[in-house]
Amino acid sequence: MRMSELFRLVMINLAQNKFKVILTSIGIVVGTATIMMVIAIGTGGKLEVAEQFKNLNAGAVDISYDTEETSESTRSMFGGGMAGGAMPTGGGMPGGGMPSGERPDFAGGMGGGFGADERINQENVVLTESDREDMEVFVPGLTDSTISFSTKADTEGGELEEATSYTIAGVKANYVTVSNMELSIGEFLTEENETNKDKVCVLGANVAKEIFGSAYDAYDGTVYIDSRPYTVSGVIEEMGTVSSGISPDDAIFIPYATGIKYITGEEVSPTITVIAEDVENVDTVIANVEAVLLDSYPNSEFTIEDAGSKMEAAMASNDTLTMLLVAMAMIVFIVGGIGIMNVLFVSVKERTNEIGILKALGCMQEDILKEFLLEASGISLIGAVFGVLIALGITPIIESFSVRVELSVAGALISLLFGVLTGTIFGFYPAFKASKLIPVVALNQE
Repeated sequence: MRMSELFRLVMINLAQNKFKVILTSIGIVVGTATIMMVIAIGTGGKLEVAEQFKNLNAGAVDISYDTEETSESTRSMFGGGMAGGAMPTGGGMPGGGMPSGERPDFAGGMGGGFGADERINQENVVLTESDREDMEVFVPGLTDSTISFSTKADTEGGELEEATSYTIAGVKANYVTVSNMELSIGEFLTEENETNKDKVCVLGANVAKEIFGSAYDAYDGTVYIDSRPYTVSGVIEEMGTVSSGISPDDAIFIPYATGIKYITGEEVSPTITVIAEDVENVDTVIANVEAVLLDSYPNSEFTIEDAGSKMEAAMASNDTLTMLLVAMAMIVFIVGGIGIMNVLFVSVKERTNEIGILKALGCMQEDILKEFLLEASGISLIGAVFGVLIALGITPIIESFSVRVELSVAGALISLLFGVLTGTIFGFYPAFKASKLIPVVALNQE
């Protein structure tokens, strides 16, 4: 039988059983829509992660200490005159740095350390500018470092009708380069601002819009932080990333020394950020940073995080969610395929006489097989097309829940392919059974 005749028979059978075709294809409809949304949500998630971390330096390492959890055993050791070791000086290491992957010898007294006698007497460990300088000197392979803190403070000014609490970030002048930030207008804080403890600030993109309406209106404006006036020297481009625990879009940046003097006082828990020259050596840099901290603060535990690990964790989380959605889509497809198989078995039973007549007229087994396979594929294709259309229709609903959906032609084609393959695979066995019917037996079938 010619293919054109087979297609005509398939179209006639599908047209005569519209309701059955629709009910049979529901599983394929749902499965195809699910697959398309899985691909779109997975792609959107990857793009979201990429955008969230696009401004983070892959070699950045953040070091912080939780001042709210001071170990009782640590304090008792401090009181008992804990013996420690002095960090070797630059003369003991080539280039004044710690050999890669090695830690200093801690045998000896604390007297030669980095002011450790003074620092270990504190009830809570407070990282300082001296600690940052120690890391620059004794940790090889760094390109830059900075220290910063964040806190909350009431802010007034601009279009605000009442005082609103915002994140205030005390940062150094090089924070803008360490965090790969760009300004939409104005300039970032300067070394002179830090030295003079000037009351100037730089606003995040969202903060500028909320307080002044736009970055342009915010520039050279005045905001009141804890009732003190600060001049806006610039506004940062929208970033969406979190750097050193600070979300740039939602923060107000002021000079580090200014923040210590007017807002937090000395009781602050800062974060030191160092930048590894080679991202492949981040683990070595972390090990050397830990050695410096151990010499300065024996038995204290610090939180050390690198940007690469954050990005990998975010991508892994997105991949896990995508795999769960794919598994769900596969289950739906299997259920839909079983539905098609059952309907075709019933169809073969109902059309046994028709099959017998076709064979008596000279149709080969392969012709019968092709006919039923084409019917299965046709049902699947109809369901797959409806599934794609449904996916397009529900996209705005899903996006309303703040889920990023990236639809694509490739995703639609893959979904269609999955749908047709599912119906064809599950329809093969009923088609094979139909092709094996004996003409005489089929003609005599009631």
